[in-house]
Amino acid sequence: MQESDRPLDEYRRKRSAERTPEPVPSPGPLPRGNDDTFVVHEHHARRLHWDLRLERGGVLVSWAVPKGLPPDPKINHLAVRTEDHPIDYAGFEGEIPKGEYGAGRVLIWDRGRYETEKWSDREVKFVLHGSRVSGRYVLFRTRDKDWMIHRMDPPPDPDWRPLPERVAPMLPVDRRALPRDQALYGFEFAWDGLRAVAHVAGGRLRLLDREGADITERYPELRPLGGTLGTRQVVLDGELVALDARRRPSPELLSRRAHAENPSQIRKLRRDVPVTYLLFDVLHLDGRPLLDLGYRDRRAVLDGLELAGPHWQTAPWFDGDGAAVVTAAREQGLPGVVAKRLDAPYRPGGRSTAWLRVASRTPRG
Repeated sequence: MQESDRPLDEYRRKRSAERTPEPVPSPGPLPRGNDDTFVVHEHHARRLHWDLRLERGGVLVSWAVPKGLPPDPKINHLAVRTEDHPIDYAGFEGEIPKGEYGAGRVLIWDRGRYETEKWSDREVKFVLHGSRVSGRYVLFRTRDKDWMIHRMDPPPDPDWRPLPERVAPMLPVDRRALPRDQALYGFEFAWDGLRAVAHVAGGRLRLLDREGADITERYPELRPLGGTLGTRQVVLDGELVALDARRRPSPELLSRRAHAENPSQIRKLRRDVPVTYLLFDVLHLDGRPLLDLGYRDRRAVLDGLELAGPHWQTAPWFDGDGAAVVTAAREQGLPGVVAKRLDAPYRPGGRSTAWLRVASRTPRG
């Protein structure tokens, strides 16, 4: 075998052309390019990750990056060296069959040209010119196949802000009657669920309750929400709701005390009573804090994300006629509605008269 064939030995050993749609070139001389092509694949395998591939010496030298390329020089991401891939892989998209190495959907997240500034066994400096990502990066080896990737340039957007560690939820004030000028408000159903704020970055979900406790592990069915958002960085506000066979809320299934006192019974009940994460606000998106936007504008951003899945959905909201929403809540056995001023910013961590909770049994004021 010629020396130039050897970089693809491991790639060929892990794949069969008869079982996978991936390009599996026959042994022979490797193509000679300009060492300037890059591609980033989004790989929905057992765990979502991104694969950075840089053309070098007739192959695509590859790293798996679990959280994607870092957008901020203050944050480094793990990059794991994987086997070299053939040049043809730069154009590959498809579904790797179950049971095969790397099974799952592969998408091209970005591709373009790059320039090499330094290339050694321990450090690779390069400049990317893509449609979604551009700038100077460095890969540096830490041990064995583990590397780190660091952005050397400032964020492309000078106003970019990192994802906050925690945003304490804004809370409503109880009222006996609907506000007089209902045209100034949007109306949502109240569910008596568990308030939860979702932080998503690098395809990973972190779910915090109202007190800031991490409850991610209690709701494994919500983890795919992170993969749905891909490389987007977002903070979402919403409510975990368990609905029984009559589509009525079951708050006891979400109680921290119930989980602590009788976890086996709760797990059994949850097999029959699914949990849904109802999303009603977005507080941060891709480096942009949204807290100072009015409720109507934040809802427009949230609706634009089109979040709907087996265990999460964007909660409905209505403007103009709160009395009709109260009637609908009463008919569905829901506890009430929350009236939110359309121009109100999000004020974390306290109760505000910009949000009014009205019981469904309360007549119109």
